[in-house]
Amino acid sequence: MKYLSFYEERGIEIFVAKDQYVWDRAGEKYLDMHTGHGVAFLGHRNRKVVEALKAQLEEVISATPSFKVRAREEAVAALEKVMPKGHSFVTFLNSGSEGVELALKVARRATGRKKLVSFLGSFHGRSMGALSVTGNQSYRRPFEPLVPGVEFLPYNSLESIKAIDQETAGVILEPVQGEGGVVPAKAEFFKAVAERSREVGALLIVDEVQAGFGRTGSIWASQHYGVEPDVLVAGKAIGGGFPVSVVSMREEVGSRLEKGDHGSTYGGNPLACAAVRAAVEVLLEENVAERARYMGAVMREMLSPLGEHRLVREVRGMGLMIGVELRVAPAGVIRCLQSRRVLSLKAGSTTVRFLPPYMITREDAEWGVGALAKCLDEELSSRAPR
Repeated sequence: MKYLSFYEERGIEIFVAKDQYVWDRAGEKYLDMHTGHGVAFLGHRNRKVVEALKAQLEEVISATPSFKVRAREEAVAALEKVMPKGHSFVTFLNSGSEGVELALKVARRATGRKKLVSFLGSFHGRSMGALSVTGNQSYRRPFEPLVPGVEFLPYNSLESIKAIDQETAGVILEPVQGEGGVVPAKAEFFKAVAERSREVGALLIVDEVQAGFGRTGSIWASQHYGVEPDVLVAGKAIGGGFPVSVVSMREEVGSRLEKGDHGSTYGGNPLACAAVRAAVEVLLEENVAERARYMGAVMREMLSPLGEHRLVREVRGMGLMIGVELRVAPAGVIRCLQSRRVLSLKAGSTTVRFLPPYMITREDAEWGVGALAKCLDEELSSRAPR
């Protein structure tokens, strides 16, 4: 039987992983700035998360939310310390896509409206509902027709938000478009979307699946803008590497939901909850967001001179969510980086994306940036006329 992978093979087997590094079967060490699309932000096999999972394996590993378990209660108590202050409801699911699915249902259920607004360049997941609000047509086209009633607006366009009206149930927005090219929202745009949503009674759903949980230099990227969403979706890093997502919402939103409005066999399972509790402890005890802010600034400063390279259009990002937009497709540069034992990934059609763990060092950053400089030169040379 063949394993059906929907991803392009990278040509190496990761044999061991720890903190910001992975090793292949031959013992070669790599700096991991891919981290499973940002999942391993707290580092591979974070000690506190591993200990929490081991302890939970000795107690209960399967229990639906119909039954109380200590791990879930502890996870909720931990999340109270970090979720937006006005949020009094939280639930657990298994992936970012599942979290987005629930958020879209919440918007329609709580408002009684049908229209959903999203933004061009966005990525919210590959399940049918999440795909319906993903603003890249190449992802959507093979599976249409999708969920009706979705309108896509230009990202970072103040003029566009007039389309958010009294028929809109929810507006879903990424503070930083990750898959779309590592594009941060402009402050005036993000605030205007929040204000317009509030004016017309639409729910503001902020997708922080990749940007959230400390990666951008604040616990939530929306905090950079002074915006508190009605519904927040988090995932990836929030389980310290364990598959889990979280959806939190305001009191006036969550109180409108009823039993049976949603469900998930594995949502809130004890192992995931143990991982979330431990991950929150790491986030706070290790000052993860502050470390990401500092090292992100260090890395972007190192990358800044590459902005003058003939192949580079722009260096941008927030915290340890960094994109280097090229004037060419990035595949060759990403392959070259891997040959120099630096793992990265693509964003959009022309951007090399770096999503390193929070504990990367200045030496790691020098390694990664130095490798990128050499790979850009190699790519340029390969394109020169012979």
